[in-house]
Amino acid sequence: MGKTQHLRILQPHPGLYAYYDGRVPGYRFMEGDNWVDEGAIGLGIATYALVAGQSALVYDTSVSSEHGAAIRAHLEQMGVTEFTVIYSHWHLDHVAGTSAFADCEVIANARTAAHLADRREAIEAGTYHGLPEIKPLILPTQVFSGQFDMIFGDQRVTLIEANIHSDDATVLWLPERRILLAGDTVEDCVTYVDEPADFAAHLRDLDRLAALEPQFVLPDHGAPDILARGGYDPEVIRATQRYIRWLMGLEAAPEKCVTPLQEIIADDLATGILEWFAPYADIHAQNVQRTLELYGHD
Repeated sequence: MGKTQHLRILQPHPGLYAYYDGRVPGYRFMEGDNWVDEGAIGLGIATYALVAGQSALVYDTSVSSEHGAAIRAHLEQMGVTEFTVIYSHWHLDHVAGTSAFADCEVIANARTAAHLADRREAIEAGTYHGLPEIKPLILPTQVFSGQFDMIFGDQRVTLIEANIHSDDATVLWLPERRILLAGDTVEDCVTYVDEPADFAAHLRDLDRLAALEPQFVLPDHGAPDILARGGYDPEVIRATQRYIRWLMGLEAAPEKCVTPLQEIIADDLATGILEWFAPYADIHAQNVQRTLELYGHD
């Protein structure tokens, strides 16, 4: 099985599959420093497929061409012959497997398309965020801005653009079923801060997601047992806001930077909104450093 030896196929809801890899003690995707182990496999990563008859919407394609091929093979075994890929955002761990779907339509928002096009040469060479390279990098074939609505099988699907985690997020919303595929707009147990200067936008757009009133929230990075049970309580959106506001508080009180992550999110851990996963302590330390730098605190 090689690079997909730890890939698990979950089914959170009828017709919705999650392809999960990572959170395997002692396992590394490859030798040396690399973006797959550090930002994806180490934290655990899920990509999703919504199936209706012979058609599938594939929401992100995982961390390698082998993962993409395994996802496609599973869907083909179920009789799927028509595939549409949707990018949640441009980061490498979400687009690396798309070569397995190179003959298919790929939908993304305009910002995602621009980010990938601007960095294509470096990504394919393995010089953008390092190895492994993604070659070929598959660019979107259909681009939207703001919101994109479609009918898939007998259900409505809405793609919504947002600025959370990255300025090009796309979430997938199933309004009749109240299911939100959230990409990296929320994580368990804390968000990965990539663009701290946009904190205010993150909070605003998290309000927009909460206003949808989802019943189930399924992020790309989370605990596999929770995803398998159907996803997170929508309060995970508010937990993300609480953490962002704590980070923003470092502008006036930088001395709080030494507060342990478990103390910061203690209430959400106690209520079960979040589930502790120790590697996120390192993500938190990075978030704090980036936030202090933004506010001019060395």
